Amino acid sequence: MIENPAAQAECPKMQANSSQKSDIKTILFSAFSFQLLAAVPDVPGVGTDNESDLCQTPSRSLKIVIAGGGTGGHLFPGIAIAQEFEARNAASRIIFISTGNPLERSVLSKTGYRLQTITAAGIKGLGLWNQIRSGLKIPKGILEANRILKKFSPDLTIGLGSYSAGPVVFAAWLRRIPIVVHEQNILPGITNRILSRFANRIYISFKNTRSHMDPQKVNWTGNPVRQDILDSAARIIDPKTDESGTKPFTVLIIGGSQGAHRINMAVIEALDHLRDLEQLHFVHQTGQADEQPVREAYRRSKVDGTVQAFFNNMAGQYSRADLIICRSGATTVAEITALGKAAIFIPFPFAADNHQVLNAGSLSDVGAAEILTEKNLSGKILSEKIAYYAAHPAELENMSAKALQFGKLDAARNIVDDCYRLLAA
Repeated sequence: MIENPAAQAECPKMQANSSQKSDIKTILFSAFSFQLLAAVPDVPGVGTDNESDLCQTPSRSLKIVIAGGGTGGHLFPGIAIAQEFEARNAASRIIFISTGNPLERSVLSKTGYRLQTITAAGIKGLGLWNQIRSGLKIPKGILEANRILKKFSPDLTIGLGSYSAGPVVFAAWLRRIPIVVHEQNILPGITNRILSRFANRIYISFKNTRSHMDPQKVNWTGNPVRQDILDSAARIIDPKTDESGTKPFTVLIIGGSQGAHRINMAVIEALDHLRDLEQLHFVHQTGQADEQPVREAYRRSKVDGTVQAFFNNMAGQYSRADLIICRSGATTVAEITALGKAAIFIPFPFAADNHQVLNAGSLSDVGAAEILTEKNLSGKILSEKIAYYAAHPAELENMSAKALQFGKLDAARNIVDDCYRLLAA
């Protein structure tokens, strides 16, 4: 594994013999499962033992494809990488390719990045018939991605790991376009485990990530965080104060980009158990389905709360928070550690390969966060934890300081630096 992002630069060789070409035809038209692509041999990594060989020229403009999305956990790191490429050279052109779900369209429309859509569907965790139906979409998705890549002619394709990245990365491999993939979670998902065979670089977010990926390709960069959130770490936002001029204890509740019903219901129950409500302020991201019932619960309990389905200005919400209650998706963990915030993680129990428990465990094991499993979650327990941390600011400060040690604020820069070295080789 490469822990120094400045440690590689040799031109990759993407050669395919006649038997591989035969395999491609088989893969394209036997669409029972995208896992069939795992039979393709690894693309060689790129390495050098001499840092003096690294490119020293100014960053040139590039055409970049960022593939994948689906949830904020995949999409937001891609946006952070895109922002870093634009910071290097404003003339760079970047497009996102995914299925075009409502979250992707909403978020990307506010960033100005263009979204191109393809056909794709997930496979893991589905019944056999649904797996077959999803598999049948693979050839169409590859053909759609190939048309987009042919027209755009990118210098580089970046895979973010969701199922929609699969057809795009495979099409890029067929067109001999350099490929890098980024894994957000501590345990690589099935898509990235497959796509790593096609990639020239594999960027990981956690130092202790374990996988069967080629260690010569693996580069520990961290998980990129959007620039507005990083900027919020460098400025002080005036806290909301009450009539006496004191700042209430602010609890930020986020269930991910789509909300978390189980957490929302536990918070509603917790409101009935809390005391000294005038000293508390809640900022609650509910997701679309639960916005109205949660808002009504705060009104009925006469608790000061800011409730929205989704916050676009997460930088401000993070900065004001004293305590965060949230899922432990990789992007949420990256943002919390970049800012050094105290958190109670409630991992989603049905996350693939239990990766949310593993993500949170990397922090809780050293006192940088607390884990509350959904099995043990109740309104009474949650209210007790909120009351405890509100009364023990030293505990919060200690947790925050430890969380900050996990933050990698330079993750996007690490990735973009290495991408330029890859393309310059």
